[in-house]
Amino acid sequence: MSKKKPILVIAAEPFSIFSEILFKTFKKYKLKKPLVIIASFRLIKSQMKYLKYKIPLNKIDKNFEIKDLKIKALNIINLDFAFSKPFKKISKMSNLYNASSFQLALDIIKSNNFVGLINGPISKKFFLKNNVPGITEYIAKKTKTQKFAMLIYNKKLAVSPITTHIPISKVSKVISKKKIIDHVELINKFYKKNFNQKPRIAITGLNPHCESNLKNNEEKRIIIPAIEYFKRRSLKITGPLSADSLFMRENIKKFDVVIGMYHDQVLIPIKTIHNFNAINITLGLPFIRITPDHGPNENMRGKNKSSPESLISAIKFLENR
Repeated sequence: MSKKKPILVIAAEPFSIFSEILFKTFKKYKLKKPLVIIASFRLIKSQMKYLKYKIPLNKIDKNFEIKDLKIKALNIINLDFAFSKPFKKISKMSNLYNASSFQLALDIIKSNNFVGLINGPISKKFFLKNNVPGITEYIAKKTKTQKFAMLIYNKKLAVSPITTHIPISKVSKVISKKKIIDHVELINKFYKKNFNQKPRIAITGLNPHCESNLKNNEEKRIIIPAIEYFKRRSLKITGPLSADSLFMRENIKKFDVVIGMYHDQVLIPIKTIHNFNAINITLGLPFIRITPDHGPNENMRGKNKSSPESLISAIKFLENR
């Protein structure tokens, strides 16, 4: 096989739909780079049997060499996990397993033997508790990354929220001119490095229709000054625009990226437009990190009905790096 760098995968929450979409991906898509998966070898075998898949497994050590990998098998770095059934209700029993998975991944990715990292879903309720709002922030904290951004990427249209998993009542207190400028710079850097282009960026307002009776509203005080900063640097920035009409077909085709002020302002429209054909990329980390665009989806676990398209998109993106 080719000596191309492999893709590192954290299976994460053991009782989520991730193993199912991993098996479906392997069956549906012809890999160009090997996958190195951090997971319980015994659990993967058990879930594969339960879901009636037959896929070759290759158990490897964390200090593997490229020659140890097989492109036509799932290469698994084993982490022991005690379980009685292949799929159970998600609970705190997997917290230590999840923490160990992420720590191992962050330790071995430092070797630079990987093209990037894909992580499966986790339970915010049990694993993250109230320590950080999301896994994006969790990895940023672990890697001591100060400036980072969530980009929900599709080559036709991507979106990025300035704030992520916080209550809507706190958004106006968190956004700032500096935060918007840092955000835009991360996105521009990403597009220049990966696609050699300056993206056409639309920035939404915070208030409905970008207007407010308040004299000191966020558009005038924060968003417009940030946009003016980039216009002086000849970047392709437009805004602030009203989010309720921006995503109409004739409007959105003018842009590559939409930056919104809060999570649902841009996440709901992009998922409506792309369904599962988008990936969550964390910008600003020391490595490329992608999450398929779905959560643990506990209600669908073990049913063999979940779509693998977002994971396939994540793999394709990394294979082209």
